[in-house]
Amino acid sequence: MRLPSIRVSLTIKLFLSLVAVAICTTALVVFQAQQRTAREFDTYVVDRRRNMLTTNLAELYVTYGSWEAVAGAVPSSWIFRGLPAPMPQPWDRRSDPREPPRAFFYAAVVDEQGNVLLAGPGFEPGQAVERSALRNRHAITVDDTTVGWLVLITGEDPLRSAIDERFLRRVGSSLIMAAGAAGLLALVLSFLLSRSLTRPLRELTAATKALARGDLGHQVPVRSQDELGELARSFNTMSQALARAEHLRKQMTADVAHELRTPLSLILGHAEALDEGVLPATPETMHIIHDEARRLSRLVEDLRTLSLSDAGELRLDLRPVAVEDLATSATTAFYAQAQSHGVILETAIEPDLPPVLADPDRIMQVLSNLLSNALRFTPQHGKIIVSAKRDDARAGFVRLAVQDNGPGIPQEEIESVFERFYRADRSRAREDGGTGLGLAIARSLVETHGGRMWAESQPGDGTTVLFTLPIAAEEGGSRA
Repeated sequence: MRLPSIRVSLTIKLFLSLVAVAICTTALVVFQAQQRTAREFDTYVVDRRRNMLTTNLAELYVTYGSWEAVAGAVPSSWIFRGLPAPMPQPWDRRSDPREPPRAFFYAAVVDEQGNVLLAGPGFEPGQAVERSALRNRHAITVDDTTVGWLVLITGEDPLRSAIDERFLRRVGSSLIMAAGAAGLLALVLSFLLSRSLTRPLRELTAATKALARGDLGHQVPVRSQDELGELARSFNTMSQALARAEHLRKQMTADVAHELRTPLSLILGHAEALDEGVLPATPETMHIIHDEARRLSRLVEDLRTLSLSDAGELRLDLRPVAVEDLATSATTAFYAQAQSHGVILETAIEPDLPPVLADPDRIMQVLSNLLSNALRFTPQHGKIIVSAKRDDARAGFVRLAVQDNGPGIPQEEIESVFERFYRADRSRAREDGGTGLGLAIARSLVETHGGRMWAESQPGDGTTVLFTLPIAAEEGGSRA
C-alpha cells in the first residue's frame, strides 16, 4: 500500500534544518567543552600537586642537608601526604586491563641516573626507575642547583577533591544552561530566518499565479541585494515586458485592423458602386481601386517582413559591402526626389572605412526608409546628410547616420517612432502612402544584422537616425 505523500513547506524544511544544525552544533560544543574542561582541570590539579611537592621537597633538603637525612628524619607518608595507595604501574603490561581505573600517584625523588633517593608511593629505596617513567620528571632546585628529580606519575583520575568535583559539576551545569539558552535562541532565530528567506519566494509564487490569471505587469517588492533580490528584479522586468508586449499586441491588432479597413472600404465601396452603376468604369475609378489594392499589398508585405524578422527566419545574403557604395546608391536613388522638394542631399563618408558584413538589398531598404522619412519632414532649402564612420563606442562596427534639419522630435516620442504603426501625423502619412511600419522594419533589419538603431533629436534642430553594422571578416554568407 502506497502511503500518501505529505506536503511540507520550504519554510518548515528550512526551519527544521536550521534547528537540527543548531542543536547538533550546541550539543557537540557542550560535550567538547565539558571534556576539555575536565582534562584541563585535571592537568591543573596535577600541576598544583607537583609544584607543592617540589617546593616541600626543596625545603626539606635545605633543612636536613641530604636525601638520606630527610629519609631518616621524616616519614614518607608525611612527605607525600594526600596521595592514595599505589596500584600496578601503568607501564606494567601484566596489570589487568579489565580493572576499572582508580585514583593513584607514583612519586619518588631520583638522581640523574634514575635511582630512587627518596621513596614515595609505588617505589622502593635504591630502585632503578624505568626510563619510560623518567620522561615527566621535574627538577628540585636549591639556589639554582638541581639536587634531585621528582618523578610523579598520575593515573586516569588525578585524585580530585570534593571541592574540585563540585567545581566541575557547577561548570557542567553552567554549560548545560548556556546550551539550553543557545538552543532557545537558535529556535527563535531559525524561525525568523526561515520566514525571512522564504518570504520573497512566497511573494513570487503569488505573483506568478497573478500572471497566470492575466494580471500582467504585477510587481513584487525587492527586499534585498542578494540572489533573491536579483530574482525579484528579474521577475519585475519580465512582468513589465509581458505587460508591454501585451499592450503592443493589442495596439498592433487595432492598428492592423484600422490600416486594413481603410483600403478595403475604398475598394469595396468603389466595386459596389461600379456593380450598381453608380460610378462609371472610368480610368480614374480603376486607378483609385488599383492604388488602394497596392497599398494593401504593401502593408501585408511589410507585416510579413516584420514577422519573419521577429521570428529570426528572415534570410540575409551577407557579404562584405563597401559603406561608400551603399550611401552613394541610396542618395542617387533619392537625388531627383530631393531636387523636386528643394532639398540638398549630401554624403559625408570617413575615408578608408572597412567593408561591412551586410545584405546590400536589406540595408538599401533601411536607408531608403530613412531618406524617405527625412525628405517628408525636411523643409524646402533644407539639407539631408548621409554619413558613415567607425563606431567609437563599439569596436568592430561602422556607424551610419541620416541627418535632416526638419522640425525634430520631442524627447518623449523618440523611442515611440520605432514602434509599429506609430505616426506623428497620421493623416499626412496616409496621404503620402506610409503605413507606420517603416522604422520598425528598419530597426528589425539592423538588429538582424547584429547592429542597433536609435534616434537623436531636439525640437527645431532636426533629427538624426543612426545605426551600426559589423565590420566584415574574411568570409560572409547567407544566414536566416
